Amino acid sequence: MQEKRHQMFRELTEAPGAPGFETVARDVMRKYIEPFADQVEFDGLGSLIARKTGKEDGPKILVAGHLDEVAFMITRITDEGFIKFQPLGGWWPQVILAQRMHIQTRTGMIEGVVGSTPPHLLSLEARRKMVEIKEMFIDIGAGSRKEAEEWGVRPGDPIIPICPFTVMKNPKMLMAKAWDNRIGCAAAIDLLQGLQGQEHPNTVYGVGTVMEEVGSRGGRTSAQHIKPDIAIAVDVGTAGDTPGINRSEVPSKLGGGVEIGMYDAGLISHEGLRNFIIDTCEELEIPYQFSFIPGGATDAAPMHTVGSGIPSICLSVATRYIHSAASVLHEDDYDNLVKLLVALVQRLDAEKVNQLRTYG
Repeated sequence: MQEKRHQMFRELTEAPGAPGFETVARDVMRKYIEPFADQVEFDGLGSLIARKTGKEDGPKILVAGHLDEVAFMITRITDEGFIKFQPLGGWWPQVILAQRMHIQTRTGMIEGVVGSTPPHLLSLEARRKMVEIKEMFIDIGAGSRKEAEEWGVRPGDPIIPICPFTVMKNPKMLMAKAWDNRIGCAAAIDLLQGLQGQEHPNTVYGVGTVMEEVGSRGGRTSAQHIKPDIAIAVDVGTAGDTPGINRSEVPSKLGGGVEIGMYDAGLISHEGLRNFIIDTCEELEIPYQFSFIPGGATDAAPMHTVGSGIPSICLSVATRYIHSAASVLHEDDYDNLVKLLVALVQRLDAEKVNQLRTYG
C-alpha cells in the first residue's frame, strides 16, 4: 500500500507543471483519480474536475489541490547561448543559484544549471548583496543562440527545478519538488479512493486547479464551473520547526497534525465550517494545528467569493522549504489529512450544509 502511494507521490511531484503548463501533471492526476470518479471533466483553463456522486440531490462539496508549481519562463537567449528567465510564482532569489533546472521544450527536456557572476570576480560590497534574478542565467551547454534554438529552446518555454522524490532516512520524512501543491492533488485522489464503496450524502468534486501560483486563476474558474455549496482548498503550510524561526509566531511543525487555516492574505476561514472541522478532529482524535499566513493565500481565497459566496477553508500539510527546489513534509500529517477529508465528506449532508449556510 505504501509502495503504491509513494509511486503516486513520485509521479506527481516529478511531473513538470509550471503555471500555464500543467499538462503532464494533469495527466498523472487523471491517471490516478479517474478509476474512482464517475466523471472527469475540465474547466476552460484546464483545471481537472473529478466528480463522485453519493446522493444525486445532495450538496456539492469541492476539494481542490493545485497542479502547478513555482517555476520560471525563458524571456530570451543571449548571443552566447545562455538562458535569461523570469519567475512564475514567488521565488526568493537566494534559493535559486546553482540549482539544476529542466528546460521544457516542445521536443523534450534539456538540463541546465543556474549561474551568475562568480563571487571571486565581485567586489566585497557586491558579494554582500543578494544576487537578483535579472542577473542570473541558465547554462545548458550551448555555444550560441543558434545552437540553443536548434535544440528546440525558445522564449516562453517553462523551466522547472530538478529534484527526485526521496524517502529520507526517517521514512516518514519525504522530500520532493512541487509538494506545493501535488500533495493537495494526491489528497483529492485518496479522498475519492477512500469513498470507494461507501455511501456519502453529497456529490464530491476532487479538483486539480491550474495557475494557483500566479493568482489562483483555476481556483476561481473551477468554482464558477462547479458552483459548490462548500469549498475546501488543500495546500501546503509553512512549518516553523527549523532553526531561526520564532515558534511562538509560527507554531506549526512536521508531524503535528492537519493544519486548519484560520487566516491568510486572501481568506478569513468560515467560522461555522472551521468549528465543524475542529469538532470532527476532536471526535475522531485526528491531531490538528492552526495556520496563520498573513503573506500568502490559497485557492480558497477566490473560491469563497464566487457567486453569492461559498463557505470555504484551507486545510494544509506543514512543509519545510516551500517555494524552493526541494521541500520536506511528514507522511503522518498527510494520512491524517486524508482521514479528515473522508470524515468531512461523509458528514456534510444537506442538513449540515444548510446549517453552515444559514445566518438568520
